[in-house]
Amino acid sequence: MSVVVQTAGHPDGPISNTRRVRSALGPAARAARPDLERQYPEIFAGSRRDRLTTIGVVVGLVGLFAFALWRLDFSFARIGSGLVQLAHFTTLMLPPSSGTVARFWLFLNSLGETLAIAFLGTLAAATFAFPFGFLAAKNVVPQPLVHFFTRRGLDTIRGVDTLIWALIWINVVGLGPFAGILAIMCSDFGAFGKLFSEAIESVDGKPIEGVVSTGGSRLAQIRFAILPQILPVIAGQVLYYFESNTRSATIIGIVGAGGIGLWLTEAIRTLEWQQVSLLVLMILVAVAAIDQISARIRFAIIGDRRLDL
Repeated sequence: MSVVVQTAGHPDGPISNTRRVRSALGPAARAARPDLERQYPEIFAGSRRDRLTTIGVVVGLVGLFAFALWRLDFSFARIGSGLVQLAHFTTLMLPPSSGTVARFWLFLNSLGETLAIAFLGTLAAATFAFPFGFLAAKNVVPQPLVHFFTRRGLDTIRGVDTLIWALIWINVVGLGPFAGILAIMCSDFGAFGKLFSEAIESVDGKPIEGVVSTGGSRLAQIRFAILPQILPVIAGQVLYYFESNTRSATIIGIVGAGGIGLWLTEAIRTLEWQQVSLLVLMILVAVAAIDQISARIRFAIIGDRRLDL
């Protein structure tokens, strides 16, 4: 309980007066609290219950964190020794070198292959997921069973990691970039289907009502009322996933799905640390460039701004 008194003419201003009055009434308010709790138990019960709940959640999280550290054998000593070993590897990686000019061009070609895997996999996933996004949207398909099973199917596909898909497709179609494209396509198909359906469900209903009032069919509603609202959002999502899949294509290349990852794992296996550092540097530069370009394109699409590459 506190009383706020403001005196405009006081040299310290109204804030200083407020603090002074609160300080003076503090002991009186604390003394009156027991009586107020007895008179209005429903008011104070909620605050006490909230405090106990907050304390319980914090204690539970701290306990879970401590148990995880103990169960996973966390050790600061191991971190210290690992940092020393990391410093040793860093000295072995400098300066970055491919060894020969011919090998550098092989590395560059494999980097282009990685970018192609990411691009084609992302494009294929977005293309196939687009119609399923409408099937999973409740405001487009009124049948609950249709969008329920569509969403559960998308969730099932999305639950399998890209690396697992790569291992599956390598055994189906063999080693090479084609397996990598299929792996990224399957991994992103479920994610795109979910994101597209959520974008469709969040559209403004007034344009749809306008098309319906003119006698437009369901197809006309999608074409003239829904698509103009969701296409900028979908384009931004696809560009973001292309950037992310550039890194994923590197990882799946390690298991034989093509790209620069194959050279990276070979250099690590043969302890060619200077080649490892060059490959990592090439990947970082490529990802940074794609990040900048895709970000500008996303902003231009969503914000309707001029491209300034």
